[in-house]
Amino acid sequence: MAKDNKIQMPSSGAGITRYFDDYKSKIEFKPEHVIVLVILVVIIVIALHLFGGA
Repeated sequence: MAKDNKIQMPSSGAGITRYFDDYKSKIEFKPEHVIVLVILVVIIVIALHLFGGA
C-alpha cells in the first residue's frame, strides 16, 4: 500500500483572481503628467468658451 503523505494546501480565496498581479500595462503615466494634461484641457475649454463665436 502507498503511504498517505499528501500535503494539504489551503483553499485559494474562493476563486478570486488578482488581475493586477497578472497584467502589466505597456503604457504608464506619472501622476504629474495626468495633472498637467487635465489643467491643459481645462484651459483649452475655458479659452474656447471665451473666444468662441457661439
